[in-house]
Amino acid sequence: MQAKKEKTVTGIIYKRRAANEADVFARILTEKDGLFSIAVKGALKPKSKLNAATLNFSFGDYKIMTNGAGISTLRAPGHVQTFDQLFTDLKLNAYASYMLDLVDHAFVEYEDVGESFTLVRTSLQLLNQTVNPEAVLALFELQMLPIFGVGPQLRECIICGKQQGKFDYSIDLGGVICSDHFNQVPTRLHLSPKAVGLMRTLGLIKIVQLGQISVSAALLREVLNALDRIYRQTLDLNLKTKTFIDSMHFW
Repeated sequence: MQAKKEKTVTGIIYKRRAANEADVFARILTEKDGLFSIAVKGALKPKSKLNAATLNFSFGDYKIMTNGAGISTLRAPGHVQTFDQLFTDLKLNAYASYMLDLVDHAFVEYEDVGESFTLVRTSLQLLNQTVNPEAVLALFELQMLPIFGVGPQLRECIICGKQQGKFDYSIDLGGVICSDHFNQVPTRLHLSPKAVGLMRTLGLIKIVQLGQISVSAALLREVLNALDRIYRQTLDLNLKTKTFIDSMHFW
């Protein structure tokens, strides 16, 4: 095994647990080194500066000791900021926790996550600014599907390639279908044309363009319900963070 070397990474802390009375283990998603666990020694001691720098939804630079495998060790935090709104708003906290849980299940440790880091960082920034949280969540879920290997065909009808007209979605076929083939696909979701249009838009745009979209809460709920069905039937992740979000509808 290679000896650990000092390295500075830019990342987002998204999960942590106590290791003992003084130390914690934290999960971090980094820009270039993927996700992994770090040991934070002394974080729970009184007046420890490491505690505040490794709270959930902290973002910044961290000097670590690592060999690119197993648990790395935090040496010192650099400039770190927190997404404060995600602490105080229960719904935003739940959305952010679920999105990072998806990422945690989509990648293996120390694997380059590519553009997913930008997707996560920008999504958290938008949630922190309370910019249409349900739209952020829907876009995030749609754009995570290809990473899980079940990316939907949204640009054109998955049967004939038609790009304009009235569309629905088929989980069995893995994409949108045009009205020419509705009768051939009895298991289609029977979504409204506006909902399918929104799914296509959210699945194809960049996250930074999201602020330009204004849609009704009812339409977003239809899209999120469709995504629930897609995730259940194609991935079956059974995440506690998603179960918590679902339970919030009954409060």
